[in-house]
Amino acid sequence: MSNTEIIEQTIAFVKETLANAEGGHDWFHIQRVFKNAMLIASEENVDPLVVGLGALLHDIADSKFYDGDETVGPKMAHTFLEELQVEEAIITHVENIIKNISFKGGKVNKTFFSKELDVVQDADRLDAIGAIGIARTFNYGGYKNRKIYDPEIAPNLNMTKEEYKNSTAPTINHFYEKLLLLKDKMNTKTGKKVAQERHEFMETFLAQFYDEWNGRK
Repeated sequence: MSNTEIIEQTIAFVKETLANAEGGHDWFHIQRVFKNAMLIASEENVDPLVVGLGALLHDIADSKFYDGDETVGPKMAHTFLEELQVEEAIITHVENIIKNISFKGGKVNKTFFSKELDVVQDADRLDAIGAIGIARTFNYGGYKNRKIYDPEIAPNLNMTKEEYKNSTAPTINHFYEKLLLLKDKMNTKTGKKVAQERHEFMETFLAQFYDEWNGRK
């Protein structure tokens, strides 16, 4: 099977698997991350197949929707890629990307390093910031029935991984606990450039949000 066919089969599998997924983690999220990843990959010395598969499968079973179980996604990806008879080294690499891509509160040290992981991680983080990142954040907050904002609940910038996973804080807090931190965590030149632009958009949004909240505009 050619690399193109492998990617096409993977796209079909992801579309079907995520057909009823929450709006911020659905096929359209995957599609955006895939496009971002391939754009960044075109300017990096990486294996495009590994990047493509990593991007397409990175949220195939997001632990947030599986009671925090982080093993489901890698296992599902492994089984699927084995069925396509993808080389074992590539399967292992993709599994490691899935295991190490998440933010997890920013307090967890990566145990695996590769340029392909750097590319996919940047692509995923770019979809968490800017206009789409804002939309996804409020979509997920609504999905979890969280408050939009509560001035009495301050952001927690020192959460452990478990505290981050189990947080029920208002959606605005998520900007400070994750989104505004991502600009300085990008790995690639292209990722850093795009992240800067999207970061500035989020700052503008927050300034407008507080003005409206406080009746200033």
